[in-house]
Amino acid sequence: MDCRKIIFIFILLLSYCSTYADNVLQFTADEVNKYIGKYVSIYRDTTGTLSFEDVRKHDDLFVHSQQTVPNLGTDASVSWVKFKVKNLSTARRLIVNFSHTTIDEAIFYSVIGDKVDSVRIVSGESIKDREYPHQFFLFELPLPNGAEATCYLKLKSSTPLLAPISIHTTKTLWRTLIRTDVFSALYLGLMLSMILYNIFLYFSTREAHYYIYVNYIFWVMMAQLAIMGIFEPIFSIESKWISSRLLAFTGAMSGLGAIFFVKSFLNTAVSVPRFDKLLNIFAIGYVIAVVLLIAGAIVPAYLLVNIVAGGGSTIVLILAFRLSRQNYKQTHYFLYAWCIFLVSVLIYVLKDYNILPYNFFTLRSVQIGSVIEAMLLSFALGDKINMYRKEKDASQARELAVSLENTRLVREQNTILEQKVEERTYALTASNESLQKTLVHLKETQSQLVEAEKMASLGQLTAGVAHEINNPINFVTSNVAPLKRDIKMIWDTLAEVERIALTEGLSTEEKQTRIREYKEDLDIDYLQTEVDFLLKGMHDGAHRTAEIVKSLRVFSRVDEDSLKVADINEGIESTMVILNSLVREKIEVEKSYGEIPKIECHAGKLNQVFLNILTNAIYAINKKFKDGNGGILRIETGIHVDDTNIFIKITDNGIGIPKEIREKIFEPFFTTKDVGEGTGLGMSIAYNTIAKHRGQIIVDSTEGEGTAFILILPVRQNN
Repeated sequence: MDCRKIIFIFILLLSYCSTYADNVLQFTADEVNKYIGKYVSIYRDTTGTLSFEDVRKHDDLFVHSQQTVPNLGTDASVSWVKFKVKNLSTARRLIVNFSHTTIDEAIFYSVIGDKVDSVRIVSGESIKDREYPHQFFLFELPLPNGAEATCYLKLKSSTPLLAPISIHTTKTLWRTLIRTDVFSALYLGLMLSMILYNIFLYFSTREAHYYIYVNYIFWVMMAQLAIMGIFEPIFSIESKWISSRLLAFTGAMSGLGAIFFVKSFLNTAVSVPRFDKLLNIFAIGYVIAVVLLIAGAIVPAYLLVNIVAGGGSTIVLILAFRLSRQNYKQTHYFLYAWCIFLVSVLIYVLKDYNILPYNFFTLRSVQIGSVIEAMLLSFALGDKINMYRKEKDASQARELAVSLENTRLVREQNTILEQKVEERTYALTASNESLQKTLVHLKETQSQLVEAEKMASLGQLTAGVAHEINNPINFVTSNVAPLKRDIKMIWDTLAEVERIALTEGLSTEEKQTRIREYKEDLDIDYLQTEVDFLLKGMHDGAHRTAEIVKSLRVFSRVDEDSLKVADINEGIESTMVILNSLVREKIEVEKSYGEIPKIECHAGKLNQVFLNILTNAIYAINKKFKDGNGGILRIETGIHVDDTNIFIKITDNGIGIPKEIREKIFEPFFTTKDVGEGTGLGMSIAYNTIAKHRGQIIVDSTEGEGTAFILILPVRQNN
């Protein structure tokens, strides 16, 4: 190609651009809702700092648009749109309709001759304050017939910005707005009907699918209301902060609702676990977008919502096709609904890039698609519930058939069993008589064993009491003979004093002298001291005997048939008195009695428990230390945790209990003592006694170091 051809083509292009740059819209009002995108020029102020005067001085910066509805992109730039219009209609004023509702700010400048006028509309302000109270951005242009005006639109948005600009007379504008508002009302009514209907179904069936469906459709409706610009008028929202984030937020929430509905409806956690995890990732993406919105990153948040929505929709479509090929019946309506909705979104997007014409249908395609989707998904839910019911009915039929068959088998088995029962009745009767005899024999044997244990304890008790009482009684009896002798000497002294006192012929001084000499010969002072000593010894012996008898009475109180309030410290002390003969001088006894309340119990039985445990502790100490020193026996009582229980802790440093037999010590007849030293019933009786008192026994033992028995008893039995 030579240079002349290149220059020729360049001249043609230059003339083409200049022609459109000076193109003036000839408005005749013949067409309604005709977009004027091909008559406008666009300039993008990336700095966002240029004023109207700055822009007006640089008209050469504007680039002519080739699109019916220019797509101005998504960024933080300020877009300027310029067009010229000449009024050839009979109307004296025109109205410029900028019908893209999701922008942050729009300022309309009109230049008619030397007069410049401007109107500013900001998102988030009350629509009632506008000159034309509508969600569209409407600007009045007072232009008489034959006059010409140059118009500028300054646009700023955080979301994708389109420039659907049309010019109307009052009459044609009214028809356009009526058609738009009627469609919006129909859409809102249909969506609310679907929501309320499925809420009713949810409360009727209590199926969670309906609740999740309503949540999804609700947010889809909210997103479409935001796109149509009627969300803020309906809910009377007058906040720029909310308005700037509304579209991205409702988009993110509808995306989350879609993910939860897909997971619930298709049961992805069970049917396709890998897809379920992938859906979770997309849900996290929506959550991140919401966080970005709150933080103020509106443009990145909107882009993220679009990316996640595109990826998520594709994944859900693939999933639905996959399940439908697996004869997953529930996906049919779902697949139709999802495909229709995605097609409507595709139509809407292609319209933005002028691949499809920008008209009422393409502009409202998403709303139409969402209504059809809501209906089809509602049908899908109904079909799913019907499927559940059919499966339930089939399952009940199978269960009924199985039940009837089981009934027949049971009747047959009952006949056979009745025969066998008759055959076994005689044998069982004979066996029962034999078992009754054996049971009576076992009860007698059990009673004998318990009595044997009691007799063993009684023998131990008798030996201890006899040993304890023998010492003070011997002390008393050994003092009787010396005391009789001393008393005889006292009587002799009295007789001698009387004889001297009655002797005649002696003076008083002589009588006193003889009495004094007799007392000195008799050593009456020593005699008095000896009598006092002997009486004190007999008193101590008698007192010790009384204490032992009292302890014996406390220990062996007869109260087995009813609960009595008893002092546990007193019962333990009486038991120690009885066991005093077993506690050698080389065993150190440490007592720490706490201030505990009296408890409801069978005191005699508990004293038997203390006797058995203390006897075993003394046995373990003697086994370890033989006749040497070092044995320690500790007895401690106190409140356990709260005032409702007490504890008794008996600790020894004897041989301890081996680990392998620790679980057996409460079994009847189990003993580690030599033959003749124990019956093996002591600890079993102790365990049962504590259990009957609703208490517990805790055993802590280390072989070679010692054993601790902790008894926990309630203060009140609450029978």
